[in-house]
Amino acid sequence: MSLLQQESREAAGESYTTGTSHVIIATVIAVVLVSAAVTVYIVAGEKPPASTGEVLDVWAHPMHTETSGYDANGASIPKEEIDQLLLFTHVRLHNQGKQPIFLHQVLANLTLPDGIHSSYAATTADFERVFKAYAQLQQWHSPPISPDLTIQPGETKEGTFVCSFRMTKADWETRKGLGYTFNFQYLPALTLEWKGAITER
Repeated sequence: MSLLQQESREAAGESYTTGTSHVIIATVIAVVLVSAAVTVYIVAGEKPPASTGEVLDVWAHPMHTETSGYDANGASIPKEEIDQLLLFTHVRLHNQGKQPIFLHQVLANLTLPDGIHSSYAATTADFERVFKAYAQLQQWHSPPISPDLTIQPGETKEGTFVCSFRMTKADWETRKGLGYTFNFQYLPALTLEWKGAITER
């Protein structure tokens, strides 16, 4: 083999190496550009949540009751003790979207040492029955908010709902946290945490 042939082969090898490095650089640049384009698309396409809200006030009413020990016919039956906690929450909800939103479920989520205990908000009719059944609560009656509420675009709704937990006052006092879940049809749930004081009445 002549020296001239060796030089031409070396030159060819160098051109392959140079071409490969150009391909790698071009690939890296393409990946960076595509990643940037995807990021811009996602950020530009993000929309604010349709619903926003805030918990304005929370109060609780622990109750311990005992049955009379007699049935409807007057016959003696064992007495039963019932512990219950009524949790009242005053809330404000806002629709910042361009379409009506439909609330269909509200939950209060109470964190106790053994885990999370959840309770659905009572209907507006049951909310009113609570105040008729327990006259001592009447002084704290306020306009209710329905758990199956429709909120129009730009509209804000405010009111109170009640949830009931079967627990003793001692159990209630071991709570570690309180949050709420507002479920809307066809939309992500709105979750709110309450860090403020809870008044007992």
